[in-house]
Amino acid sequence: MRHSCAAIFAALFLALSAGGPAAAEDITLRSRDGAIALSGTLLGFDGEFYRIETRYGELTVDGSGVLCEGVGCPSLTDYVAELTISGSATLGSVLMPALIEAFALKRGLGATREGTPDGSFVYVLSDPEEDRPVGRFTFRNSNTDTGFADLLADKADIVMSLREIRPEEVERAREAGLGVLDEANRSRIVALDAIVPVVSPSNPVSGISLADLSRVLGGKVTSWDRLGGADAPITLHLPEAASGLSQGIADRILAPARLSLPDGVVRHATSDALVAAVAADPFALGLASFSETGNAKTLTLTGRCGFGLAATRRNIKTEDYPLTAPMFLYLPARRLPALAREFLGFTRSEPAQIVIRRTGFVDQSPEEVPVDLQGDRFANAITVARGSEGLAELKRMVSTLGDMQRLSTSFRFQPGSARLDAQSRSNVYQLARSIEAGRYDTRQLLFVGFSDGAGPAAANLDIARERAEAVRAAVVNAAETADFARLAIATDAFGEAMPMACDDTSWGREANRRVEVWVR
Repeated sequence: MRHSCAAIFAALFLALSAGGPAAAEDITLRSRDGAIALSGTLLGFDGEFYRIETRYGELTVDGSGVLCEGVGCPSLTDYVAELTISGSATLGSVLMPALIEAFALKRGLGATREGTPDGSFVYVLSDPEEDRPVGRFTFRNSNTDTGFADLLADKADIVMSLREIRPEEVERAREAGLGVLDEANRSRIVALDAIVPVVSPSNPVSGISLADLSRVLGGKVTSWDRLGGADAPITLHLPEAASGLSQGIADRILAPARLSLPDGVVRHATSDALVAAVAADPFALGLASFSETGNAKTLTLTGRCGFGLAATRRNIKTEDYPLTAPMFLYLPARRLPALAREFLGFTRSEPAQIVIRRTGFVDQSPEEVPVDLQGDRFANAITVARGSEGLAELKRMVSTLGDMQRLSTSFRFQPGSARLDAQSRSNVYQLARSIEAGRYDTRQLLFVGFSDGAGPAAANLDIARERAEAVRAAVVNAAETADFARLAIATDAFGEAMPMACDDTSWGREANRRVEVWVR
């Protein structure tokens, strides 16, 4: 609170609160000249701002301008940042702890893991010079559904999710005063994973089309002989229904085909249990996380046109693999403690990307892929080239890109929309930060648009060019501190010239509609 009421009531619309759920205590915040006082229930304190429930509603007040009175007043000298993170155990078991420990090491803090009676665990971050704790990061590992439920119940500050937030969850969060959680600043992608079909190493089948995969999941294909295997029934293994991975399967594979799971699906509480059961059963088919395939054999995704895409680290990072699954952190519209904000910033740093790779997940650092590793893609381009115009466009593409390298950073769009998908929105930020850091100084970045093959080639080329220009503009706008005089940025488009997948399915067409970034 400053020396005027205006400063207090301006706080009405500040991002609310900090430091995790706090015990409700009555306090009074009094301006330093004693002229103004606000009484209410303390909801949170982040070391800088108080969040209190008053007769005016929920207010966030700058602690530098007030004195706190009452038994509920927090200590200003021994403040400990509190943060509770809830949701996906896939994220919370290995990756997030590894990032916490790396962050603590970078900040010169100690990090001690402690168990709790309810099965959660806490990382206590300590300042060795002052010999006191400065942060307590609590993890409640369960599943994505529980994470969002904890957020709505004020039992968590951040949700770990293996899927995008659903419309009904966005609405409930908005009604609860947590902001609009599907906006760009309310979520971030911490790493990349993928949904991968797995079978026993003794199963002779090596690939499956997305169409057949959806039919298996929907109970329309029940025997391996329909997939080139033995005359034996398929036993389907999936994660537990409340997991983000399982819900991602329903959203991305079953829903587009308007199918639902049949009875008899074998569910597993952990990924380890799922892949172990599949690896031991020659007639099992499971869907697992790319980071947790164990001893099972992964199947390549195929199409009738002969294209195949394997779940490799590079294909996931470029989103060429169609079942790429970003791993999200969702943040409500309230103020987090400074230490928590620093940690979230660290998750996007280059040291954090190294940690992500070492824990078996796919990071978001841009990589340069040389032309000699583009063989399959150029072979696809030759296969689909139509007539003399198609061959001429193919020649122009090879001439333009032949001495360049493709960045692993790609951009794709939501189904039936001109809006970038979640991973691509994150890629805008990542590429913009790299440009600001001078990573591409003295070089040329070329944003290249591609389309699917449905419709006239000329129209597809125009659409691809428009998309390339839109993505370029988004990256330039995001790179606010970049010196664009130090690099060259241009756009081009080759329409349907280099497909990634078959155009006979909606999934294939979505994979082909993309903007790539090439660098010289």
